[in-house]
Amino acid sequence: MDNLKTTYKNSLALLTDLYEITMAYGFWKNNKHRQRAVFNLFFRNNPFQGGFAVKCGLDYVIDFLKNFKFSDSDLSYLAELKGNDQKPLFDPEFLDYLRNMPFECDVDAIPEGTIVFPYEPLIRVKGPLLQCQFIESALLNFINFQTLIATKAARITIAAKGDPVMEFGLRRAQGVDGSLAATRAAFIGGCAGTSNVLAGKKFGIPVLGTHAHSWVQAFDSETEAFEAFANTLPNNTIFLVDTYNTPKGIDNAIAVTKKTEAKGHKINGIRLDSGDLAYFSQLARKKLNEAGLSHLKILASNDLDEHIVASLKQQDAEIDSWGIGTKLITAYDQPALGGVYKLSAIEKNDGQWEDRIKLSEQSVKINIPGLQQVKRFFKEGQMVGDMIFDERTDLSGTVRIIDPVDPTRSKILDKKNLECEDLLKPVFRKGKCVYKNETIHHLQKRTSEQLSLLDKTIKRFINPHRYPVGLEESLFKRRLELILKHKEEAQH
Repeated sequence: MDNLKTTYKNSLALLTDLYEITMAYGFWKNNKHRQRAVFNLFFRNNPFQGGFAVKCGLDYVIDFLKNFKFSDSDLSYLAELKGNDQKPLFDPEFLDYLRNMPFECDVDAIPEGTIVFPYEPLIRVKGPLLQCQFIESALLNFINFQTLIATKAARITIAAKGDPVMEFGLRRAQGVDGSLAATRAAFIGGCAGTSNVLAGKKFGIPVLGTHAHSWVQAFDSETEAFEAFANTLPNNTIFLVDTYNTPKGIDNAIAVTKKTEAKGHKINGIRLDSGDLAYFSQLARKKLNEAGLSHLKILASNDLDEHIVASLKQQDAEIDSWGIGTKLITAYDQPALGGVYKLSAIEKNDGQWEDRIKLSEQSVKINIPGLQQVKRFFKEGQMVGDMIFDERTDLSGTVRIIDPVDPTRSKILDKKNLECEDLLKPVFRKGKCVYKNETIHHLQKRTSEQLSLLDKTIKRFINPHRYPVGLEESLFKRRLELILKHKEEAQH
């Protein structure tokens, strides 16, 4: 599905930062634009101080790259940009080059819905240096945001322990695409549905909803409002019971439900949106059961997140499903994932790949060189460790992984006694998409299956256990050699 193309209609080639274009221009001016390079997109820290992340956003990347082309309008705009001397920033010949430039990169990516960890390449781009550099910002935009929201949704569904979680965040989302892309990611992360009708149409996500307090306020009494709503939608009725007085609202909902169901209809349930949700849900369940309405579900909303849901579960709240808005759709407690996109190798004139590394005063910001791939190991149906390795390396026999930040942490992985798979899959080859699109329901299923393979200590919210991810030993040594080499050169 061309989600971006159908939403925005126009070319998105300029969805980039200016420095990407000025670097591309520099590569062209210095005849380096055709030199092949490898870039990796990854993040350095798990979001929400958690133990994992859920990869999301690949469908947007595919859509963007399949339609990557500069329009006449794009190039006219670039031609108008001027430097500090008021002369054009770019040569007309460069703009002509962009006009006729086909996308030619190889792209490999970890599928959406896969559980991922820091430093693992979520996307690897190999191709002409100019093109690899140009698409950096767009790819980071798609992957950072949707991975963040999918992870938040997964955490909330873990807290809900199997109860349906509904995404109710449209009105608090950060812009139109902040609602559409986030709703998509929330569903992949585990949400059962959304209140966002446009997202339901675009992505095939179930749409769900009740009524607002204004519905009750628009009538002379709460009972009249409930009766009118039940008569209007007898096959899709959930009563919001806290407009005036929650206990009385529950009683009114019970009375209207009995009258409506006597006509042969079935009411879905009630919603609580304020107050002590543990207390009121228990009170509601007691009243509903005593009235012979045990089949009615209790939905809760009210600025919920995974921590509040977990707390309500511990309090034995009688809540059957959860409506999560602001704190899911905005990733309230962490505004960005912090993913980065770094050059790791460049092809020389003789066709050999030369590793490249970026140093930093902070060791956590030193990138990993080479042509990277990730191999995941399993034992008895559980994930036991991930190895970041260079595709040019012979991996026969037992392997050792070393933490990229803390070299005192290492782990031996015996390939003979463990199952394993490579996580990066081919997506584009020479600019042509070779990846089979997956339905959003399949992606959601993958997330659920992946979470079941992860030890529960890694999924806990407070001080989660650290899943073993490391560099294959020879890659670790190669990285260290490059660090020492560049540091020594800097001293002379």
